[in-house]
Amino acid sequence: MLTYNFTNIGSDSLYEYLYKCIKNDILLGSIKAGEKLPSKRSFAKNLGISVITVENAYEQLIAEGYIYSIPKKGFYVTDFKQVIEIEKKTFVKEMVPLTGGENAYLADFTSNQTESELFPFTIWTRTIREVLNENQMQLMINPPCGGVFFLREAIAKHLKEFRGMTVLPEQIIVGAGTEYLYGLLIQLLGNEKIYAVENPGYRKIGKIYQSYKVLCKYIDMDNEGVEISKLEENQVDIAHISPSHHYPTGIVMPVSRRYELLGWAAKSENRYIIEDDYDSELRLSGQPIPTLQSMDVSDKVIYMNTFTKTLASTVRISYMILPRELFQQYYKKLSFYSCTVSNFEQYTLAKFIEEGYFEKHINRLRNYYHNKRNTIVETIKKSRLNQYVSISGEEAGAHFLMKIETKKPQEQLMENAKAQGIKLSPLSAYYKENREEIQNTYVMNYSSIELEKIEMVVTRLAKCCE
Repeated sequence: MLTYNFTNIGSDSLYEYLYKCIKNDILLGSIKAGEKLPSKRSFAKNLGISVITVENAYEQLIAEGYIYSIPKKGFYVTDFKQVIEIEKKTFVKEMVPLTGGENAYLADFTSNQTESELFPFTIWTRTIREVLNENQMQLMINPPCGGVFFLREAIAKHLKEFRGMTVLPEQIIVGAGTEYLYGLLIQLLGNEKIYAVENPGYRKIGKIYQSYKVLCKYIDMDNEGVEISKLEENQVDIAHISPSHHYPTGIVMPVSRRYELLGWAAKSENRYIIEDDYDSELRLSGQPIPTLQSMDVSDKVIYMNTFTKTLASTVRISYMILPRELFQQYYKKLSFYSCTVSNFEQYTLAKFIEEGYFEKHINRLRNYYHNKRNTIVETIKKSRLNQYVSISGEEAGAHFLMKIETKKPQEQLMENAKAQGIKLSPLSAYYKENREEIQNTYVMNYSSIELEKIEMVVTRLAKCCE
């Protein structure tokens, strides 16, 4: 059985040190080509370390081509001549998928998929049973065009208690996803209006406006959010913004700019602000940022939010809050539309909110993402990667920006990362036009990243930068 001493490992993590020891023995010929390595469990027991540490070391060796695995048989040392060729190339051209499947990645920082263990399945199931027992008659009645009143009441109460917003349930319109609600808004506000989205920003929003054949302008941002002068220059009527936590930069619009924006909207009866409050509940430090809607005295803010980020990416329940004049117009013009969310889902969510489960779930999410973010950031700070990167925008949501200082072009670094099983999303891709000056800054969505593999991920990213 192979034995190594872990008393003096320096700044390396346990798995890095083990990986280096095995790699060194392979290169020196102490471990021969074709030789079978110990099983993960017996090796861990012999060395007095965790199975995960051995697994990470083995996966790193597999990725670099030093060893290979045969299902149900074990791990074997690759032919030494092949190893020398791999060592010269630094990166293997094709790595063995670590999680199976054609597009498998060790870490996909472009994904915002919700981890299944975060969803409150037990409570949700119990709530469904209660709804089936208590609301059988209501479940068979078609809901109003704006949604089940019980759900709209629950949302209004939640917003009052946790966001300081005073709204009538009638102002709330429920729909299956924000994309559907954008379409309703365009019909309500008019196709002839000039709409504006943030640049950079969430790319799908601009595409939706364009698909409805409305004129959509991309407004540049400074470090406080959209520039008001650019709204004026472009003769914008409807400004679609995310002031509490901008995606992807993480900018929080300061109060001075918020009042400027509200002042801009109040200058014309045709102007409105669409406040997209996506993932603002997941603020990980400090107090929640007040909404623009709660500051608005001119009834110019249309507030939008979704349960997609807080419950699950597959839960398609969103809502918008219309100013009083607009919601009256909505019922006159668009009340022929049926609500696109089933009664079954609406009553379940309403009860989930009403009985305090949603608040507890949000608190649990905040703690989870707070700890996950801290673990990832601390792992980076303690690694070789730290000398290359700076992190920003990590105070809310489940993503942050990571700027990498390297001479390598962005495209090459992304290809190197991909070869190491890491998928990156560059900030430059969120701009309308290509920005040469914004290179090697990446939007790091960490909601689906496995913490057990983060040390390996960070080590590989450091290698990509060197």
